[in-house]
Amino acid sequence: MKIKLCLLVATALLTNASVIPAATAQQAAATDYAVGPQYDTTHVYVPQEQYDAFMQSFVATFGGKLSAQGQFQVTPTPSKTKSQLALTPAGTVSGFGFLTPIPYPFGHERNGYLVTDIDAAVASAVKNGAVRLITTFPDPIGRDVVVQWPGGVSMQLYWHTAKPNYTPLATVPENRVYLTADAAPAFLKSWRGYAHAKTLDDKTADGADIGQPGKSYRRVRLTSGYGDMLVIVSDGQLPWPYGHEITGYAVPNLQATLVKATAAGVETLVAPHVAGDRQSAMVRFPGGYIAEIHSPVTQ
Repeated sequence: MKIKLCLLVATALLTNASVIPAATAQQAAATDYAVGPQYDTTHVYVPQEQYDAFMQSFVATFGGKLSAQGQFQVTPTPSKTKSQLALTPAGTVSGFGFLTPIPYPFGHERNGYLVTDIDAAVASAVKNGAVRLITTFPDPIGRDVVVQWPGGVSMQLYWHTAKPNYTPLATVPENRVYLTADAAPAFLKSWRGYAHAKTLDDKTADGADIGQPGKSYRRVRLTSGYGDMLVIVSDGQLPWPYGHEITGYAVPNLQATLVKATAAGVETLVAPHVAGDRQSAMVRFPGGYIAEIHSPVTQ
């Protein structure tokens, strides 16, 4: 009788053990408000007189197309900006060429992430250590908020009344975040908690990657439904232009991409060089936008 009872208890424990992970996985999925990396846009603010040159040079470099350009009020207080999207296989850009002074805190956010539920996403962000720089507000096609994570990393979360339908990306760009060791642990804990990100942590990456030959730095690669992120943890003693770029774009062939970029008026700031498992370069587009571009090192 005791043996039978023990078997019944063991069976019940095994059954419960198999149920708990599934429930936990469903709960995690339910609290992830990401839509997909093709809906994550780098926010680029350029002088309005250079706006068209920037937008055209971006699609000339990476391919894709521009959405229709318009003039909108995208802030909750009075303002007006030229605005459109550059939809490319390597990532999406939201371009802004303000015709009026830019109200705070706009212009400080690095990118925008589309979410499925703006209120729930904001609540989750705050729970995981973010603060709102502005409360949620309506825009012409949805609702927006600007939040700041530990370490001063600011970004916009947005929601559309009618969900857009963008083609999946050929390559996923990386949100490049530069922090010192003072700020990195708090930021990483917050972002991982919010985005349920998978992490690849290299504490002895070659400093030549960020213009510091002879040094090492900590490189943390994070992957989530919001796309890729590269957290660069260093002493902060970075040569120009490192740290000014906020996005890195992956392309199949770096040299071919740079040829197209040069023809479109893009300046190469750091010549192509091998950086870890990639060949990388730094460029500046008309209007001043600085970006990293990379492709895999061929074996």
